[in-house]
Amino acid sequence: MIEINLLPNARKRSRATSSATFDFGAFAGSVSARFKDPWLGVAVVGMVVGLSAAGAMWFFQGRTAAALVERENIAVQDSSRFAAVVKQMHAAEAQRDSINRQIAVIRAIDGDRFVWPHVLDEVSRALPTYTWLSSVAQSNPTAAIPADSVGDGGGSPQVNLRVIGITVDVQALTIFMTQLEASPFLEGVTLAVSEVAMAEGKQVTEFTLDMAYSKPDKSEIRTVPLSVAVR
Repeated sequence: MIEINLLPNARKRSRATSSATFDFGAFAGSVSARFKDPWLGVAVVGMVVGLSAAGAMWFFQGRTAAALVERENIAVQDSSRFAAVVKQMHAAEAQRDSINRQIAVIRAIDGDRFVWPHVLDEVSRALPTYTWLSSVAQSNPTAAIPADSVGDGGGSPQVNLRVIGITVDVQALTIFMTQLEASPFLEGVTLAVSEVAMAEGKQVTEFTLDMAYSKPDKSEIRTVPLSVAVR
């Protein structure tokens, strides 16, 4: 039987394909033949494992270092922000302390501003007829003004008063002392000196009264709203 090959290159390609096929078994055998020493294989495997472990450690340490750097940057930013807040807080506290000191100075200066108007008003209201005053003065040194308020704009210093005057009627002096003692702003009214004298050809009684300013109850103080017309 005669066969005619119509594809003359078919066998060559088939042979080339069969010859190009890789024989893994033969390659494995050649490798095993070369590495007959088992310790050499263990060393190679150990080196591969070591390199892999080193690479993994380098990778994870790199990620850890990046995370730490990021946390450090955040901490630095927070520290800068909090430092500014603390600085503002300290400035506010210093301003508050300065204002408190100024208020204390104002209270010390202004604390007795309403004492004398009350005293003079009460003495004038209690003064009976045929009685004249020659002096109304503070008899003790100016005391420190406490921080508490009497409700009329300031603190209440301890003010001792001495009132000197004359009267033509002894009964008027008794009435004067009684009315002074009834005042909510005065207390401890006592007669220090009382003597007969001559004034303009008439017999009069010269007297000296000692008393003290009293901090009244808040119900005794009347406040009036202040209104200012703006044009």
